[in-house]
Amino acid sequence: MTAQLATPPLLHRDDRDGVVTLTLDRPGQFNALSEGLLDALQTELDRIASDPAVRCVVLAGAGKAFSAGHDLREMRASPRLSYYQALFNRCGRLMQSLQALPVPVIARVHGIATAAGCQLVASCDLAIAAASARFAVSGINVGLFCATPAVALSRNVSAKRAFDMLVTGRFIDAATAADWGLINAAVPDDALDAAVAAKVGEILAKSPAAVRYGKAMFYRQRQMALGDAYAFAADVMARNMMEPDAAEGIDAFLAKRAPQWRSPDASA
Repeated sequence: MTAQLATPPLLHRDDRDGVVTLTLDRPGQFNALSEGLLDALQTELDRIASDPAVRCVVLAGAGKAFSAGHDLREMRASPRLSYYQALFNRCGRLMQSLQALPVPVIARVHGIATAAGCQLVASCDLAIAAASARFAVSGINVGLFCATPAVALSRNVSAKRAFDMLVTGRFIDAATAADWGLINAAVPDDALDAAVAAKVGEILAKSPAAVRYGKAMFYRQRQMALGDAYAFAADVMARNMMEPDAAEGIDAFLAKRAPQWRSPDASA
């Protein structure tokens, strides 16, 4: 009887002190987003969304790259309109799930982040990259305009800069990506992990309740007219003020002491 080889995992999850690190693990394919990897990542995001103990998520890639985007070989193996429509809708749902999570998501970027890989970076709340990292939406080079990555990209950088990247497929370096607003910072390669850890530490030092209120409010108000945004924000802020953390934080400030935040999974 022939032994069956186990299928290697496409995604690794590490939980530590309220921080979930999700590592794309197809290093031989530069972490291309195969159907299996998309499904694995969606499953973990859905799990995280309902876990009150999670405080922050870090998205990383194994091997030499963050992600090279969709798996082109897999895509060419199923040349049907219905397949492509389902695939890109699945990818769109994943990107929206990143922003729908109640906690911040930080992209830890090294190597290349191209096409849907660049879309992943743009869809995360925060992104820190190694100085040697490079970014592109390069589908145009193989005759495919990166339409779905354009949605996330154009919500991070200016219209003219986004369209230039989309229509030329050219790469930009990490310093340019930081200057344009695609990422928060470009750091020396050997300082990437420390920079990500420092940003995680900043988030963990804040009230879990306030962070959750804030992330949900931030993205929703961006789609509103100015007056509606202020009305919505006022209600969110008032509800946030009713949280025990707000009372504790203000009292601690007035008493000149460090606040003791409520555990995110504590019962009301």
